[in-house]
Amino acid sequence: MNQRIITASALASLMALGLASNAVAQDKAAKEKCYGIAKAGQNDCANLSGTHSCAGQSKVDNSPEEWKYVAKGTCGAMKGMTAEEAKKKMGK
Repeated sequence: MNQRIITASALASLMALGLASNAVAQDKAAKEKCYGIAKAGQNDCANLSGTHSCAGQSKVDNSPEEWKYVAKGTCGAMKGMTAEEAKKKMGK
């Protein structure tokens, strides 16, 4: 009986993980990186210059090298930039 419970629990866990990863992938597809809009300490991940590789490490507001995920198609309205535009602004 214990073997059945363990097997059923393991199977249920695997199914739940599969559904969760699918939801994350769909959510990420509906977003885009928007540079130059992150407030200090509120960036989503590594910056363009490579001085850090983690979220929440930006030092100044609206740095062109820092980014946040936003809903696809909304970056321009927020006065943000694409990666290419940010690189140009930084002189890269």
